Amino acid sequence: MMKVAVVLADGCEEVEALTPIDVFRRLGIQADMVGLTSKDVMGAHQIPLQCEKVVDDSLLDYDCVIFPGGMGGAHALRDNDRLMDLMKQRQAAGKWNAAMCAAPIAFARYGLLDNHDYTCFPGIDEETKQVAPTGHFKETITVVDHDGHLITSRGPATAMAYAFQIAEVLGVDTKELQHQMLYDYLKKNI
Repeated sequence: MMKVAVVLADGCEEVEALTPIDVFRRLGIQADMVGLTSKDVMGAHQIPLQCEKVVDDSLLDYDCVIFPGGMGGAHALRDNDRLMDLMKQRQAAGKWNAAMCAAPIAFARYGLLDNHDYTCFPGIDEETKQVAPTGHFKETITVVDHDGHLITSRGPATAMAYAFQIAEVLGVDTKELQHQMLYDYLKKNI
């Protein structure tokens, strides 16, 4: 069975954390909320989130590990050496990793962006370019780098596009769910 993990730290952007969980669970795919250091996480807008587990070696077994943004959460993810080691192992094994908004700063520190395409929240690219100067910043809503097994996105309003993009990269047909959630309608009318 396919499974994804969303890694949450205090200060994470709630909409970016929960949208992928919601989309994957609607698709019938195991989607676990994984706390960085605790099962109890406080979001950036003071929404408490309850995770099923805490970061451990099982992250190596997921089809995709997803990082939401939010400056506080992104900095906590960036600064965690244990998580960095696990994510480097995942990339070396050819596993998919995804980050959005401010969270690509963690991928920059980990070396995951080196020589790969990515996007992030406007202004965050200044930091990622300093830390990962060989990365290739793009301004599109979502960016998929097949060689690096990376999926990135811009910010809160792009969370739905990001979630569907991750599912599609993993080989899941999202057309029916996009219609059920009116996402196809939104794409046609904006």
